[in-house]
Amino acid sequence: MAYASKDLSVLAYANGFTLWHYSTIDLALVVDTTGYFNSAADMLRIGDIIIANVNTAVAPGGGMFLVNANLAGVVDVADMTRIGAVDTD
Repeated sequence: MAYASKDLSVLAYANGFTLWHYSTIDLALVVDTTGYFNSAADMLRIGDIIIANVNTAVAPGGGMFLVNANLAGVVDVADMTRIGAVDTD
C-alpha cells in the first residue's frame, strides 16, 4: 500500500514541533522508506515524531518514527523505535 493522508493526524503541536499519529496496514520497513511521506512534505518538519500503528491487518505493531529529513519535498524518517515489542506473559 502507500501513504494515505486520511490516516495521518496531529496529536499535539508546540514550539515548532508536531506529534503525529499514523495508522497503516504497511509494514514498518515500508513506512521507513525514503519518500513514503512525500505527500505530507509541506506539513512534516525535521524533528517531528510520528507515533504509528503498523501492519494493522496482520500482526499489529506500534512505535515511533522521527522525521530526520525533509528536503525539496523528499521526506525520510528514521527506523521505527518499537513500543511494546516484548510480551512475556
